[in-house]
Amino acid sequence: MILASAVDAASAIRWDSLGLSPVALDLHYVQIRWYSLAYIAGIILAWWYVTRLLRQPGAPMASRHVDDLVFYATLGILLGGRLGYVLFYQLDHYLKNPGEIFKLWNGGMSFHGGAIGVSLAIIYLARKNRLNLLRVADYIACATPIGLFLGRIANFVNGELWGRPAPDWLPWAMIFPRAGMVPRHPSQIYQALMEGLILFVVMFLLSRRESLRARFGALTGIFLAGYAIARIIGEFFREPDAFLGFLAFGATMGQILSLPMLAIGLWLILRARKTA
Repeated sequence: MILASAVDAASAIRWDSLGLSPVALDLHYVQIRWYSLAYIAGIILAWWYVTRLLRQPGAPMASRHVDDLVFYATLGILLGGRLGYVLFYQLDHYLKNPGEIFKLWNGGMSFHGGAIGVSLAIIYLARKNRLNLLRVADYIACATPIGLFLGRIANFVNGELWGRPAPDWLPWAMIFPRAGMVPRHPSQIYQALMEGLILFVVMFLLSRRESLRARFGALTGIFLAGYAIARIIGEFFREPDAFLGFLAFGATMGQILSLPMLAIGLWLILRARKTA
């Protein structure tokens, strides 16, 4: 846990002074939210980027396979993300209120659950079309940080998943009114940069190396390990969920769920080196 003295509230940036709103477009009867648009934009941009990657030598699938995968992966993101949140974060609550499981508009999505859903979608596509599973996964891994970046930006726009109290020297400390008047880390931005932008740049540069693309599973492993490390670091600045708090050894649920991803990622990297 990061120990920090309180920042002078008068000198901190107020989130509500930025003029942000979770609602992108209010049509009275229907509200279109930035969080929903972030999901849609992330899927569309990932689809476009993967089709660009297929132009490189040794592509593992055709464009028609990507079109099919967009549909399967969207289901995996929505179903896996929601079920993951229910199982990993608030199982007792949803067991008592099962009808709320379907209320996606109230929020509550888990990246780790979504990752499992997308993995199942890739497995199904690969088996159905007799494609190499790890080769397909490598290309999807390169595009995934796009959605992560947009999702974290949407968290910031929503004024949710705020950070822990900031030290008194931090010039960009922010007050999130829903979290009280304590200036905090804008951890959503930290995570957007680490899990999204930086990880995308790393994957982009590595994917251009033909020798690395020939090591099936290497890019997938790098993504999994990279995300896990970024998530674990980011959680040190993020306030844990109030209904969970800190778990064993002061860790958060996000850090605990990232450990298996880190182990699988490292295993895939080592396996790819041996079977190149």
